[in-house]
Amino acid sequence: MQPEHDWTGAGFATRAIHAGQDPDAATGAVVPPIYQVSTYKQDGVGGLRGGYEYSRSANPTRAALEQALAAAEGGSHGFAFASGLAAEDTLLRAVLRPGDHVVVPDDAYGGTYRLIARVFGPWGVEHTPVDLADADAVLAAIEPGRTKVVWVETPTNPLLGIADIEAIAAHARAAGALLVVDNTFATPYLQRPLSLGADVVVHSTTKYIGGHSDVVGGALVVADGAQLPVGLEGPAGTTTLADAVAFHQNASGAVAGPFDAWLTLRGLRTLAVRMDRHGQNAAAVAAFLEDHDKVTHVIYPGLPAHPGHAVAARQMSGYGGMISFRTGSVETALEVCSRTRVFTLAESLGGVESLIEHPGKMTHGSVAGTALEVPDDLVRLSVGIEDVADLIADLAQALA
Repeated sequence: MQPEHDWTGAGFATRAIHAGQDPDAATGAVVPPIYQVSTYKQDGVGGLRGGYEYSRSANPTRAALEQALAAAEGGSHGFAFASGLAAEDTLLRAVLRPGDHVVVPDDAYGGTYRLIARVFGPWGVEHTPVDLADADAVLAAIEPGRTKVVWVETPTNPLLGIADIEAIAAHARAAGALLVVDNTFATPYLQRPLSLGADVVVHSTTKYIGGHSDVVGGALVVADGAQLPVGLEGPAGTTTLADAVAFHQNASGAVAGPFDAWLTLRGLRTLAVRMDRHGQNAAAVAAFLEDHDKVTHVIYPGLPAHPGHAVAARQMSGYGGMISFRTGSVETALEVCSRTRVFTLAESLGGVESLIEHPGKMTHGSVAGTALEVPDDLVRLSVGIEDVADLIADLAQALA
Protein backbone atom coordinates (compact mmCIF):
# COMPACT_ATOMS: atom_id res chain seq x y z
CA MET A 1 0.00 0.00 0.00
CA GLN A 2 1.22 3.50 -0.80
CA PRO A 3 1.16 5.96 2.11
CA GLU A 4 -0.99 9.09 1.83
CA HIS A 5 1.87 11.40 2.80
CA ASP A 6 5.63 11.57 2.34
CA TRP A 7 7.22 12.24 5.72
CA THR A 8 10.81 12.26 4.45
CA GLY A 9 11.55 15.84 5.44
CA ALA A 10 9.90 15.68 8.87
CA GLY A 11 11.74 15.39 12.18
CA PHE A 12 12.40 12.05 13.83
CA ALA A 13 9.52 12.05 16.31
CA THR A 14 7.08 13.11 13.60
CA ARG A 15 8.26 10.32 11.30
CA ALA A 16 8.08 7.75 14.11
CA ILE A 17 4.46 8.69 14.82
CA HIS A 18 3.16 9.13 11.28
CA ALA A 19 5.27 7.30 8.65
CA GLY A 20 3.44 4.21 7.43
CA GLN A 21 0.60 4.96 9.83
CA ASP A 22 -1.97 6.99 7.94
CA PRO A 23 -5.49 6.86 9.44
CA ASP A 24 -7.40 3.77 8.37
CA ALA A 25 -9.11 4.42 5.03
CA ALA A 26 -12.28 2.55 5.99
CA THR A 27 -12.91 3.95 9.48
CA GLY A 28 -10.53 6.84 10.07
CA ALA A 29 -8.92 5.00 13.00
CA VAL A 30 -5.72 6.88 13.88
CA VAL A 31 -3.88 3.68 14.90
CA PRO A 32 -3.21 1.02 12.25
CA PRO A 33 -5.47 -2.00 12.75
CA ILE A 34 -4.17 -5.44 13.70
CA TYR A 35 -4.80 -7.54 10.61
CA GLN A 36 -4.87 -10.89 12.42
CA VAL A 37 -5.37 -12.83 9.22
CA SER A 38 -3.50 -15.50 7.30
CA THR A 39 -4.96 -15.18 3.80
CA TYR A 40 -6.84 -12.70 1.61
CA LYS A 41 -9.73 -12.93 -0.87
CA GLN A 42 -8.64 -12.50 -4.47
CA ASP A 43 -10.75 -10.72 -7.05
CA GLY A 44 -10.26 -13.38 -9.67
CA VAL A 45 -7.10 -15.44 -10.01
CA GLY A 46 -4.15 -13.16 -9.27
CA GLY A 47 -6.41 -10.22 -8.51
CA LEU A 48 -4.81 -9.08 -5.27
CA ARG A 49 -6.14 -6.20 -3.19
CA GLY A 50 -3.20 -4.02 -2.25
CA GLY A 51 -0.78 -6.82 -3.13
CA TYR A 52 -1.83 -9.10 -0.26
CA GLU A 53 -2.28 -12.82 -0.77
CA TYR A 54 -0.80 -14.60 2.29
CA SER A 55 0.50 -13.08 5.52
CA ARG A 56 3.91 -14.71 5.43
CA SER A 57 4.54 -12.79 2.22
CA ALA A 58 2.90 -9.54 3.34
CA ASN A 59 0.51 -8.30 6.01
CA PRO A 60 -0.83 -4.73 6.32
CA THR A 61 0.14 -4.36 9.99
CA ARG A 62 3.66 -5.60 9.32
CA ALA A 63 3.87 -3.37 6.24
CA ALA A 64 3.03 -0.34 8.40
CA LEU A 65 5.84 -1.25 10.80
CA GLU A 66 8.29 -1.83 7.97
CA GLN A 67 7.51 1.54 6.39
CA ALA A 68 7.85 3.25 9.76
CA LEU A 69 11.21 1.59 10.49
CA ALA A 70 12.56 2.54 7.07
CA ALA A 71 11.52 6.16 7.64
CA ALA A 72 13.05 6.19 11.13
CA GLU A 73 16.43 4.97 9.86
CA GLY A 74 16.36 6.91 6.60
CA GLY A 75 16.46 3.75 4.49
CA SER A 76 14.60 2.61 1.39
CA HIS A 77 13.19 -0.70 2.65
CA GLY A 78 12.34 -2.07 6.09
CA PHE A 79 11.82 -5.73 6.98
CA ALA A 80 10.29 -6.99 10.23
CA PHE A 81 11.10 -10.39 11.73
CA ALA A 82 10.11 -12.63 14.62
CA SER A 83 13.35 -11.83 16.50
CA GLY A 84 16.61 -9.95 16.09
CA LEU A 85 18.47 -13.18 15.40
CA ALA A 86 15.90 -14.14 12.75
CA ALA A 87 16.67 -10.82 11.04
CA GLU A 88 20.43 -11.49 11.27
CA ASP A 89 20.07 -15.04 9.97
CA THR A 90 18.01 -13.91 6.99
CA LEU A 91 20.50 -11.18 6.12
CA LEU A 92 23.52 -13.48 6.36
CA ARG A 93 21.88 -16.14 4.19
CA ALA A 94 21.11 -13.47 1.62
CA VAL A 95 24.67 -12.12 1.34
CA LEU A 96 27.04 -15.00 2.21
CA ARG A 97 28.13 -18.21 0.52
CA PRO A 98 30.43 -21.03 1.70
CA GLY A 99 34.03 -19.83 1.64
CA ASP A 100 33.17 -16.23 2.48
CA HIS A 101 34.64 -14.30 5.39
CA VAL A 102 33.09 -11.94 7.96
CA VAL A 103 34.76 -9.38 10.22
CA VAL A 104 33.01 -9.26 13.61
CA PRO A 105 33.44 -7.20 16.80
CA ASP A 106 35.69 -8.78 19.42
CA ASP A 107 32.96 -8.13 21.99
CA ALA A 108 29.92 -8.83 19.80
CA TYR A 109 26.56 -9.76 21.26
CA GLY A 110 26.82 -13.43 22.22
CA GLY A 111 23.87 -14.50 20.09
CA THR A 112 25.33 -12.87 16.99
CA TYR A 113 28.68 -14.53 17.56
CA ARG A 114 27.03 -17.92 18.17
CA LEU A 115 25.10 -17.58 14.91
CA ILE A 116 28.17 -16.66 12.87
CA ALA A 117 30.60 -19.08 14.54
CA ARG A 118 28.44 -22.12 15.22
CA VAL A 119 25.75 -21.97 12.53
CA PHE A 120 27.48 -20.31 9.59
CA GLY A 121 30.92 -21.68 10.55
CA PRO A 122 30.03 -25.31 9.71
CA TRP A 123 28.41 -23.99 6.53
CA GLY A 124 31.85 -22.77 5.44
CA VAL A 125 31.85 -19.11 6.50
CA GLU A 126 34.93 -17.94 8.42
CA HIS A 127 35.16 -14.95 10.74
CA THR A 128 37.77 -12.73 12.36
CA PRO A 129 37.08 -10.89 15.63
CA VAL A 130 38.58 -7.41 15.77
CA ASP A 131 38.56 -4.32 17.97
CA LEU A 132 36.15 -2.07 16.10
CA ALA A 133 37.47 1.00 17.86
CA ASP A 134 40.65 0.60 15.80
CA ALA A 135 39.71 1.35 12.18
CA ASP A 136 43.21 0.31 11.03
CA ALA A 137 42.74 -3.09 12.71
CA VAL A 138 39.44 -3.48 10.89
CA LEU A 139 41.18 -2.69 7.60
CA ALA A 140 43.88 -5.27 8.36
CA ALA A 141 41.24 -7.93 9.11
CA ILE A 142 39.44 -7.42 5.78
CA GLU A 143 40.45 -9.92 3.10
CA PRO A 144 39.63 -8.27 -0.25
CA GLY A 145 37.66 -10.63 -2.47
CA ARG A 146 36.74 -12.94 0.42
CA THR A 147 35.39 -10.64 3.13
CA LYS A 148 31.77 -10.05 2.20
CA VAL A 149 30.48 -8.52 5.45
CA VAL A 150 31.94 -6.20 8.06
CA TRP A 151 29.66 -6.49 11.08
CA VAL A 152 29.61 -3.51 13.43
CA GLU A 153 27.95 -2.90 16.78
CA THR A 154 28.28 0.59 18.15
CA PRO A 155 27.97 0.84 21.06
CA THR A 156 28.94 -2.80 21.50
CA ASN A 157 27.28 -5.23 23.87
CA PRO A 158 28.32 -5.35 26.71
CA LEU A 159 31.60 -3.37 26.71
CA LEU A 160 30.07 -0.31 25.00
CA GLY A 161 32.89 0.10 22.52
CA ILE A 162 32.45 2.78 19.87
CA ALA A 163 33.23 2.25 16.19
CA ASP A 164 33.74 5.04 13.66
CA ILE A 165 31.02 4.07 11.20
CA GLU A 166 32.12 6.45 8.45
CA ALA A 167 35.75 5.29 8.54
CA ILE A 168 34.85 1.60 8.56
CA ALA A 169 32.29 2.14 5.78
CA ALA A 170 35.07 3.46 3.54
CA HIS A 171 37.21 0.38 4.22
CA ALA A 172 34.31 -2.01 3.56
CA ARG A 173 33.29 -0.23 0.38
CA ALA A 174 36.85 -0.32 -1.00
CA ALA A 175 36.93 -4.10 -0.48
CA GLY A 176 33.52 -4.70 -2.07
CA ALA A 177 32.07 -5.80 1.26
CA LEU A 178 28.83 -4.80 2.98
CA LEU A 179 28.84 -2.76 6.15
CA VAL A 180 26.18 -4.02 8.56
CA VAL A 181 25.52 -1.98 11.70
CA ASP A 182 23.62 -3.35 14.67
CA ASN A 183 21.94 -0.16 15.90
CA THR A 184 20.01 -1.77 18.77
CA PHE A 185 21.74 0.10 21.61
CA ALA A 186 21.73 3.53 19.97
CA THR A 187 18.36 3.32 18.17
CA PRO A 188 17.60 5.45 15.11
CA TYR A 189 16.75 8.33 17.44
CA LEU A 190 20.37 8.69 18.58
CA GLN A 191 22.28 7.35 15.56
CA ARG A 192 21.55 6.74 11.88
CA PRO A 193 24.26 4.55 10.39
CA LEU A 194 22.87 4.61 6.84
CA SER A 195 23.66 8.33 6.64
CA LEU A 196 27.27 7.49 7.59
CA GLY A 197 27.77 4.91 4.84
CA ALA A 198 26.32 1.65 6.20
CA ASP A 199 24.49 -0.62 3.75
CA VAL A 200 22.04 -2.15 6.20
CA VAL A 201 21.00 -1.64 9.80
CA VAL A 202 19.98 -4.46 12.15
CA HIS A 203 17.74 -4.15 15.20
CA SER A 204 16.49 -6.34 17.94
CA THR A 205 13.20 -4.45 18.16
CA THR A 206 12.59 -6.38 21.37
CA LYS A 207 14.78 -3.76 23.03
CA TYR A 208 14.37 0.02 22.83
CA ILE A 209 12.07 0.18 19.80
CA GLY A 210 9.49 -2.11 21.41
CA GLY A 211 10.48 -0.55 24.70
CA HIS A 212 8.12 -2.30 27.12
CA SER A 213 9.54 -5.83 27.53
CA ASP A 214 6.35 -7.31 26.09
CA VAL A 215 7.26 -8.31 22.53
CA VAL A 216 10.11 -10.09 20.72
CA GLY A 217 11.07 -8.90 17.26
CA GLY A 218 13.81 -7.92 14.85
CA ALA A 219 14.29 -5.69 11.84
CA LEU A 220 16.52 -4.87 8.90
CA VAL A 221 16.58 -1.50 7.15
CA VAL A 222 18.41 -1.32 3.82
CA ALA A 223 20.05 1.80 2.42
CA ASP A 224 18.73 3.29 -0.80
CA GLY A 225 20.65 1.74 -3.71
CA ALA A 226 22.50 -0.83 -1.58
CA GLN A 227 23.88 -3.73 -3.60
CA LEU A 228 24.94 -7.27 -2.76
CA PRO A 229 28.66 -7.94 -2.23
CA VAL A 230 30.68 -7.64 -5.43
CA GLY A 231 30.19 -10.62 -7.73
CA LEU A 232 27.00 -11.94 -6.10
CA GLU A 233 23.61 -12.17 -7.76
CA GLY A 234 20.56 -12.75 -5.60
CA PRO A 235 17.84 -15.38 -6.02
CA ALA A 236 15.50 -12.73 -7.45
CA GLY A 237 17.94 -12.36 -10.36
CA THR A 238 19.21 -8.91 -9.35
CA THR A 239 22.18 -7.55 -7.41
CA THR A 240 19.95 -5.31 -5.27
CA LEU A 241 20.28 -6.00 -1.55
CA ALA A 242 16.63 -5.22 -0.79
CA ASP A 243 15.47 -7.71 -3.44
CA ALA A 244 17.63 -10.46 -1.94
CA VAL A 245 16.47 -9.75 1.62
CA ALA A 246 12.81 -9.66 0.53
CA PHE A 247 13.19 -13.03 -1.23
CA HIS A 248 14.82 -14.64 1.79
CA GLN A 249 12.34 -13.11 4.23
CA ASN A 250 9.50 -14.75 2.33
CA ALA A 251 11.37 -17.98 1.61
CA SER A 252 12.56 -18.51 5.19
CA GLY A 253 9.40 -17.14 6.75
CA ALA A 254 10.60 -15.91 10.16
CA VAL A 255 8.37 -12.85 9.92
CA ALA A 256 6.83 -10.72 12.64
CA GLY A 257 3.23 -11.67 13.38
CA PRO A 258 0.52 -8.99 13.16
CA PHE A 259 0.09 -8.46 16.91
CA ASP A 260 3.87 -8.37 17.50
CA ALA A 261 4.21 -5.88 14.64
CA TRP A 262 1.45 -3.73 16.16
CA LEU A 263 3.09 -3.73 19.61
CA THR A 264 6.45 -2.80 18.07
CA LEU A 265 4.85 -0.01 16.07
CA ARG A 266 3.25 1.31 19.26
CA GLY A 267 6.68 1.32 20.92
CA LEU A 268 8.29 3.17 18.02
CA ARG A 269 5.81 6.02 18.44
CA THR A 270 7.22 6.93 21.88
CA LEU A 271 10.88 6.10 21.19
CA ALA A 272 12.06 9.72 21.14
CA VAL A 273 10.67 10.70 24.54
CA ARG A 274 11.76 7.43 26.14
CA MET A 275 15.32 7.69 24.84
CA ASP A 276 15.60 11.22 26.21
CA ARG A 277 14.71 9.92 29.67
CA HIS A 278 16.89 6.80 29.37
CA GLY A 279 19.86 9.01 28.49
CA GLN A 280 19.25 11.53 31.27
CA ASN A 281 18.97 8.78 33.88
CA ALA A 282 22.00 6.89 32.57
CA ALA A 283 24.19 9.99 32.69
CA ALA A 284 23.29 10.53 36.35
CA VAL A 285 23.82 6.86 37.23
CA ALA A 286 27.20 6.81 35.44
CA ALA A 287 28.34 9.88 37.38
CA PHE A 288 27.29 8.22 40.66
CA LEU A 289 29.16 5.02 39.81
CA GLU A 290 32.29 6.95 38.80
CA ASP A 291 32.52 8.35 42.32
CA HIS A 292 31.84 5.06 44.14
CA ASP A 293 34.81 3.39 45.85
CA LYS A 294 33.43 -0.13 45.22
CA VAL A 295 33.44 0.43 41.44
CA THR A 296 36.78 0.05 39.68
CA HIS A 297 35.73 1.16 36.19
CA VAL A 298 32.62 2.68 34.61
CA ILE A 299 31.98 2.16 30.89
CA TYR A 300 29.61 4.70 29.37
CA PRO A 301 30.19 6.57 26.07
CA GLY A 302 28.88 9.79 27.59
CA LEU A 303 31.79 9.99 30.02
CA PRO A 304 34.74 12.05 28.72
CA ALA A 305 37.07 9.31 29.99
CA HIS A 306 35.54 6.76 27.62
CA PRO A 307 38.06 6.13 24.79
CA GLY A 308 35.33 6.40 22.17
CA HIS A 309 33.68 9.51 23.62
CA ALA A 310 34.80 11.86 20.84
CA VAL A 311 33.60 9.53 18.07
CA ALA A 312 30.31 8.92 19.88
CA ALA A 313 29.79 12.66 20.28
CA ARG A 314 30.34 13.11 16.54
CA GLN A 315 28.04 10.37 15.23
CA MET A 316 25.41 10.13 17.99
CA SER A 317 22.98 12.75 19.29
CA GLY A 318 23.00 11.16 22.77
CA TYR A 319 24.67 8.30 24.59
CA GLY A 320 21.78 6.00 25.42
CA GLY A 321 20.71 4.10 28.47
CA MET A 322 23.27 1.28 28.72
CA ILE A 323 26.07 1.27 31.31
CA SER A 324 28.60 -1.41 32.23
CA PHE A 325 30.86 -1.29 35.25
CA ARG A 326 33.48 -3.46 36.93
CA THR A 327 33.71 -4.29 40.61
CA GLY A 328 37.15 -5.89 40.93
CA SER A 329 35.91 -9.42 41.62
CA VAL A 330 33.31 -11.83 40.33
CA GLU A 331 32.01 -12.31 43.87
CA THR A 332 31.25 -8.61 44.27
CA ALA A 333 29.65 -8.43 40.83
CA LEU A 334 27.33 -11.33 41.60
CA GLU A 335 26.47 -9.90 45.01
CA VAL A 336 25.55 -6.52 43.54
CA CYS A 337 23.33 -8.22 40.96
CA SER A 338 21.52 -10.13 43.71
CA ARG A 339 20.93 -7.15 46.00
CA THR A 340 19.13 -4.59 43.80
CA ARG A 341 15.40 -4.04 44.22
CA VAL A 342 14.49 -1.38 41.66
CA PHE A 343 16.88 -2.84 39.08
CA THR A 344 15.45 -6.25 38.18
CA LEU A 345 17.89 -9.13 37.67
CA ALA A 346 17.03 -10.20 34.12
CA GLU A 347 18.43 -10.56 30.63
CA SER A 348 17.48 -8.26 27.74
CA LEU A 349 17.44 -4.47 27.84
CA GLY A 350 15.75 -1.34 26.55
CA GLY A 351 12.47 -1.54 28.43
CA VAL A 352 10.98 1.20 30.58
CA GLU A 353 12.05 -0.72 33.68
CA SER A 354 15.69 -0.86 34.82
CA LEU A 355 17.51 -4.20 34.53
CA ILE A 356 20.79 -5.51 35.92
CA GLU A 357 22.70 -8.59 34.81
CA HIS A 358 26.05 -10.39 34.93
CA PRO A 359 27.08 -10.78 31.25
CA GLY A 360 29.70 -13.47 31.92
CA LYS A 361 27.12 -15.86 33.34
CA MET A 362 23.99 -14.62 31.57
CA THR A 363 23.76 -12.92 28.16
CA HIS A 364 27.35 -13.69 27.15
CA GLY A 365 27.76 -17.13 28.66
CA SER A 366 27.80 -18.60 25.14
CA VAL A 367 31.15 -16.88 24.37
CA ALA A 368 32.97 -18.11 27.48
CA GLY A 369 36.34 -19.54 26.50
CA THR A 370 36.43 -17.69 23.17
CA ALA A 371 38.12 -14.48 22.02
CA LEU A 372 34.89 -12.71 22.95
CA GLU A 373 34.83 -13.73 26.62
CA VAL A 374 33.90 -10.79 28.85
CA PRO A 375 35.46 -9.90 32.24
CA ASP A 376 33.95 -11.90 35.09
CA ASP A 377 33.58 -8.81 37.31
CA LEU A 378 31.48 -6.95 34.74
CA VAL A 379 27.94 -5.80 35.55
CA ARG A 380 25.62 -4.45 32.85
CA LEU A 381 22.78 -2.02 33.51
CA SER A 382 19.85 -1.17 31.30
CA VAL A 383 18.83 2.11 32.89
CA GLY A 384 15.07 2.60 32.71
CA ILE A 385 12.85 5.65 33.01
CA GLU A 386 12.02 5.46 36.72
CA ASP A 387 12.85 8.36 39.06
CA VAL A 388 16.61 8.59 38.93
CA ALA A 389 16.93 9.19 42.68
CA ASP A 390 15.40 5.77 43.28
CA LEU A 391 17.81 4.14 40.83
CA ILE A 392 20.84 5.71 42.48
CA ALA A 393 19.60 4.81 45.98
CA ASP A 394 19.10 1.21 44.87
CA LEU A 395 22.63 0.91 43.50
CA ALA A 396 24.01 2.60 46.61
CA GLN A 397 22.49 0.01 48.92
CA ALA A 398 23.49 -2.86 46.60
CA LEU A 399 27.11 -1.67 46.59
CA ALA A 400 27.23 -0.92 50.33
